[in-house]
Amino acid sequence: MPKGGHARSGPPPDPNALRRERDKGDWVLLPAAGRQGDAPVWPLTGHSEREADLWGDLWRKPQALMWERYGQEHEVALYVRKFAEVEKPDAPINLGTLVRQMADSLGLTTPGLRCNRWRIVSAAPAEAVPAPSKAMPKRSSARDRFKVVRDDTEEE
Repeated sequence: MPKGGHARSGPPPDPNALRRERDKGDWVLLPAAGRQGDAPVWPLTGHSEREADLWGDLWRKPQALMWERYGQEHEVALYVRKFAEVEKPDAPINLGTLVRQMADSLGLTTPGLRCNRWRIVSAAPAEAVPAPSKAMPKRSSARDRFKVVRDDTEEE
């Protein structure tokens, strides 16, 4: 069996990591106000009233900006359809697992946001929400942390 465990084993990515070169890119900041405008046209055949409501709600979320950028209308529609199915009392248990995985993939969960390297930032005043800094915090090196100890036991 290959090393590494599951796809999400290990610590989650840290936007404030000191070793940025090992990161696969910068984090995308999404406005908490979400996506403006009408939802795209439903791409699947037919839809229920519940699916139409979910579809409209999802396309107002901040993550919808990224779905639109990457043309993920079909993925979002499939998520909506499966989400509506899992709400039913007789839904199979494994459908709930699929819906959670799809939500992760679309960045609708906290682990999904981390995995996609998306952050939702509020439109609050700058004092309330500190802006992420591109500059690294000044840290002392290991060499700087060494302490010189004098040997006062030397005899003359």
